[in-house]
Amino acid sequence: MKADSSVKALIIIPAYNEAENIQKVADRLITDYPQYDYVIVNDSSKDETAAICRQNHYNFVTLPINLGIGGGVQTGYKYALEHGYDIAVQHDGDGQHDPAYIEKVIQPLAEGQADIAIGSRFLNREGFQSSAGRRAGIRFLSLLIRLCCGARVKDVTSGFRAVNRKYIRFYAEDYPSDYPEPEAIVTASLDGARIREVPVVMRERENGVSSINLKRSVYYMVKVSIAIMICRMTRRRAGKRARKAAEGGEL
Repeated sequence: MKADSSVKALIIIPAYNEAENIQKVADRLITDYPQYDYVIVNDSSKDETAAICRQNHYNFVTLPINLGIGGGVQTGYKYALEHGYDIAVQHDGDGQHDPAYIEKVIQPLAEGQADIAIGSRFLNREGFQSSAGRRAGIRFLSLLIRLCCGARVKDVTSGFRAVNRKYIRFYAEDYPSDYPEPEAIVTASLDGARIREVPVVMRERENGVSSINLKRSVYYMVKVSIAIMICRMTRRRAGKRARKAAEGGEL
């Protein structure tokens, strides 16, 4: 079953120094998937990303300072909220995400089966699977998230995901910084979001260099693990305070 064509969807494309990739990504969306609107969020790139967007008359915004992936994605959600979109889809600007799967990622939301849908490369195990070391780290974070908030998500670092209008607003107001994908799952899950994974095939980055090297990978694991646990503890304390306040009101 195809997603409802009346659903107004926005593709959010965060881009930082993606001059070698952004034209191919944008042109394919415009040519092959004109039913979707899109916005490129240029995170104050130091290369020719902004110039390429201007030359090709793409729909884009440029941040005055570099905010990182979290700030770039949140800007996209703010744009989606302001323009009244029903669904927002995160789609990386490096060419790893295949837009042929956008409809599949949107479908659970359009049919009311989920609030957030995550494109997972690990369900059917097809396409680019990342390195063995990173897969081990992803499995660890997946287990940690399951223990902390009960969400069962295999590909917790996937940036290919869609959210409905409720969580467009949720993420427009508050979105994790740095490497936000796992933390965004936790915050939404603790808010009661229905999260579903759908199988997709991803490609390896064709051009440019990933911002996550070995040193950053270690930092990433430590930082995200601590952030997940802090988020869970903060939420638990807030729940206790709310219950105490309610009990006090009853007296």
